Amino acid sequence: MKIIAMAVLASAAPASAGPTDWPTSNQGLAGQRHSGLAEIDAGNVTKLREAWVYHMKPADGSAGTRLVTAETVPLIIGGTMFVSTPYGRVVALDGATGTEKWTFTLPDNERPAVRGVAYWPGDKAGGRGKPAVIVGTRSGRIYSLDATTGAVATDFGTGGYINLRTPDVMPTGIEKPYVLAATPFVFKNLIITGGGSPDQAAALGPLGDVRAWDVRTGKLVWQFHTVPRPGEIGHETWGGESWKDRAGANVWGYFTADEARGLLYMPVGAPNNDRMGIDRPGDNLFGSSVVAVNAATGKYVWHFQVTHHDIWDWDAASQPVLFDVKKAGRTIPAVATVNKNALMFILDRRTGKPIFGVEERPAPPTNVPGERTSPTQPWPVKPEPLAQTSLSRDNLYKDTPEHKAWCEALVDDNNMMLGATPYQPILLERYTVNLPGTQGGVNYYGGAFDPRLGLFVVNVSNLAQPMRMVKMPDGNYANSGPLAGTRRFWNPENHLPCGPTPWGQLVAVNVNTGEIAWRSTLGVTDSLPQGKQATGRPGLGGAITTASGLTFVGATDDARFRAFDTATGKEIWTYRLRGSASATPATYKGGDGRQYVAVMATGGGQIGAELTTDELVAFSLPR
Repeated sequence: MKIIAMAVLASAAPASAGPTDWPTSNQGLAGQRHSGLAEIDAGNVTKLREAWVYHMKPADGSAGTRLVTAETVPLIIGGTMFVSTPYGRVVALDGATGTEKWTFTLPDNERPAVRGVAYWPGDKAGGRGKPAVIVGTRSGRIYSLDATTGAVATDFGTGGYINLRTPDVMPTGIEKPYVLAATPFVFKNLIITGGGSPDQAAALGPLGDVRAWDVRTGKLVWQFHTVPRPGEIGHETWGGESWKDRAGANVWGYFTADEARGLLYMPVGAPNNDRMGIDRPGDNLFGSSVVAVNAATGKYVWHFQVTHHDIWDWDAASQPVLFDVKKAGRTIPAVATVNKNALMFILDRRTGKPIFGVEERPAPPTNVPGERTSPTQPWPVKPEPLAQTSLSRDNLYKDTPEHKAWCEALVDDNNMMLGATPYQPILLERYTVNLPGTQGGVNYYGGAFDPRLGLFVVNVSNLAQPMRMVKMPDGNYANSGPLAGTRRFWNPENHLPCGPTPWGQLVAVNVNTGEIAWRSTLGVTDSLPQGKQATGRPGLGGAITTASGLTFVGATDDARFRAFDTATGKEIWTYRLRGSASATPATYKGGDGRQYVAVMATGGGQIGAELTTDELVAFSLPR
């Protein structure tokens, strides 16, 4: 195994992050994605221009194969930017110029975790004081790099890395796929990791346990069983031996933490197989739940399940966002979790109790033999759903005759059952179309929070997805068919969805009242006739807010980067990119004292945007 780190320009790395930095994927431990910077405001945002562009594909042709999608959020500390690229490299850049300071090439064509790296500010009292960049890989390794030089910390783990593929989480074989999709999370002197099997993988296999590692040595500190063992809280929600060796139920999104209370919040995904639960009767905790644990020990504190017995992949993917709710003269420390079907639950972050109420509402039954769906599902009293939650023949797309006819033929020719009721199970031998689909709604990127305005801002996709349950030759059931799998409810030739517009929106929730403050259409469809293009577009990647009252968001597959007035939802700046930004931006102060906004804009990704570039683009005001 060959590990390559190349120093391009010597530079001191900061020991700790400041308020003008972007030190984590979600700006801070609370996951708010809010910056205190205000140089760029509503009065001058239209003057933004490209300050620099960094081409992530190496210019010398080395490591030139694109290995993963580009969903990385850059980190910026003290003017230095740290980025993992889709080409198997980690780079440090000057945040004001885009000039490389050092590069690190992952060995063996390793794929980086697609959403970025983590930063540890160092701990002189702990014996290893140098700041470090923590890098996760898709195959389950964690590297610690010197933040100043990019050199591997050889005293970390074994030979410079931790191998997460340990026998205790690989009960069905060490060779099975183990995926670290999300960025490692650094809390004090701990590296906290999720990981596990991919979607629609085998029901048994790699476990989704959350683990914490000593950031200095790489030694295991604690382990939390996301599928409870006998004697643990939640074990009774698994019928028979269905808990044993269960795959899935892993954290593949972002962790957050309440530093003052020492609590870690974990958004846990659906158990495998996440479209069929015949072999796992019960509610299946802690699948599709947000779980709070003691961050220092991993000890359980509370949980809230957003989907019982999840067979839709409507899990708690996004980061739990921490803020305070002012209600009836009280200030309540809160946490918000949004699942893929765009239901937002606002909870007391000390106890997990709903602040605005939650009802258990009846859910439709299944017709798949042996499947036992939950008779009810949790539904927040407030806020109302952030995205559309039902589909019928009456609300199919109608604005152009050609696409209207195409969509009606798709439904009729394939005898599709349109999900008019939320939580419609996948039917046996018939396509079932739920809105939102497994893409969301809201996906892993979640929302941002403006503490001055008390607004939670999140982009949603109104994109449905067909699924069909089929009995396989071995007697088991699976989501299968030419229109099933990850196929969207759209025309694959032009990516025009068949559901009702808007296909994408930016939504703001007043967290003090639980009411929707505003909704704005997000995205345009350039291929439609003039006058019919303001459809909104599906997207992947989140929004950020700033102290000047701006919300920045890319995400949509129309290759635009936008700024909105956070208070009103008015779109006030739009920039045409060379590739869609399927990633969340970051804003920071460069070494020259100016504010920048940076975003990966390559196209490609899970939403199917055209892959056109290898660019990381930074914007600033003119000098």
